[in-house]
Amino acid sequence: MALNTVKGQYSSMDLIAEQEKTLGSEPLQYGLMSRLLFWMMDVMYGKNRSLSKFKVLEVIARVPYQAWENVAYVAITHTYRAPDFARRIFEFVKESRDQQDNEQWHLLILEELVHKKGIQEGFIRHRVIPQIIAFFYYHISWILYVVNPKLSYRLNAHFEDHAEREYMKYAAENKALADEKYQGDFSREYGTFDTLSDLFRKMGVDERHHKEQSLQRIAHARF
Repeated sequence: MALNTVKGQYSSMDLIAEQEKTLGSEPLQYGLMSRLLFWMMDVMYGKNRSLSKFKVLEVIARVPYQAWENVAYVAITHTYRAPDFARRIFEFVKESRDQQDNEQWHLLILEELVHKKGIQEGFIRHRVIPQIIAFFYYHISWILYVVNPKLSYRLNAHFEDHAEREYMKYAAENKALADEKYQGDFSREYGTFDTLSDLFRKMGVDERHHKEQSLQRIAHARF
């Protein structure tokens, strides 16, 4: 299922309802690897939710899809004699690309907001370290996938569940976001929103979709 970020997909009331749905539900039971990653994020960037911390989150969020895409492309080259299986792998690649692109829109929008608000960020802390974390997370996702795809899907589902809740909590905690409209540089691609609160709620909904797709892959043992 490709993710849709077309303008007007959700009304403000819809997004408020989605926020309540998230905050009223229990989180997944995170594994050791997930908890270690979240702890490290809190140590490096503080426990408080912020645009800069979300940027780091999105840098990391893209890499499992990149890892899966890489493995799938290798598999495609060895499945030309089984066209149905090759076609299924190719659909998986397209789905992973959609998810990766969606995370990229999140990152671009966050970069835009950080710049417009004049938030100062350190080069090492906010540029170099996130790439190092992403490098290791990519290889962990890749290795887990090779060992057993379900392990990699589960780790991603935990990460996306956490991201979903972080965005929804940020929208709930920061009332001033409701006074700002989002009509940024990426509105044409991602959509315009009545408030920044709605923008972050939509990001939370996207992360939920990513989580649900990973859980579906676990349940159906998909490639």
